Amino acid sequence: MSEAQVKLFTRTRNFSSIAVSAVILLSLAFSRIIDETDISWQVAIALFALAVGIPHGALDHLVALPRASIKRMSLFVLIYVLIAVLAVFAILQWNVYGFIGVVVMSALHFGIGDTAFINELERARGSVRVNRLTQVLYALTAGALPVLIPLTNKESTSALAAVNDELINWHGGLDQELTNLVTGMYLVTVLVLSANRRWRDLIDINLLLLLAFFTPPLVAFAAYFGTWHAMRHTARLTLNLKSSQESLSKDRPAKAFRQAILPGVPALVGTFIVSLAIALFTPGKLSDEFLWLSLVVVWALTVPHMIVTARLDKAALR
Repeated sequence: MSEAQVKLFTRTRNFSSIAVSAVILLSLAFSRIIDETDISWQVAIALFALAVGIPHGALDHLVALPRASIKRMSLFVLIYVLIAVLAVFAILQWNVYGFIGVVVMSALHFGIGDTAFINELERARGSVRVNRLTQVLYALTAGALPVLIPLTNKESTSALAAVNDELINWHGGLDQELTNLVTGMYLVTVLVLSANRRWRDLIDINLLLLLAFFTPPLVAFAAYFGTWHAMRHTARLTLNLKSSQESLSKDRPAKAFRQAILPGVPALVGTFIVSLAIALFTPGKLSDEFLWLSLVVVWALTVPHMIVTARLDKAALR
């Protein structure tokens, strides 16, 4: 199964790198030919990428309780949904503080998840495990680049205004300080990765830097979430799903990946139904509210999702 796992993880990693590269090039092209006041192309890319990424968290109950009884499974799902509902309420009630919480949570979740993905790939290859310092630096930088940098550059004002104008000054005027901090972390990480000859990790970290600095904030976050984080997390799910494990044992990595995606598709439909339902009862135009509410639902689902996946991340990084 290790050989099939290596194929699956390597292909997934290459896909995410190519997808992010394509998004960077498209963003540079669109920014030159489309008026900067027209962000419809950004919203289109963001919604598409979010749609791609949403299903990856829908199998948490199978991962957390693979052999549980119906009663325990139902209780788990109930608690999971209640946590997400409370998170939606908190973000809608306290927009700025809820947003800051999501930003910090997302950066940690993304960075740790990406590091765990790489560690599981290295383990399948039988490679020497990277040292803990390199893991920590990579995790912090890989999480901060696609989350914090897009939200602290000058273009974030119009993007956040399109989402929710209360979020424009979420950083309390410390935008430049946060940018400098993340940039400093990036430089240290590059030096450490170079010293350890982690050339493929260097490609990833530099792609994340380019995504953060050369694409609009909405596009940067959504592209990372959908084509990078979600894809790599889905690959990791194949190691915990019985059907995917059987396919991997038969050297069918593509089928194993599909088996980890298809059960999550209803979550995609459900997310947009919930967003539409909330929007219909929210004052204002649907077009103005829909992206914000979709993001709120996705962010809220991140809370219980991160709690569940922390167990997988801990095992992968051990």
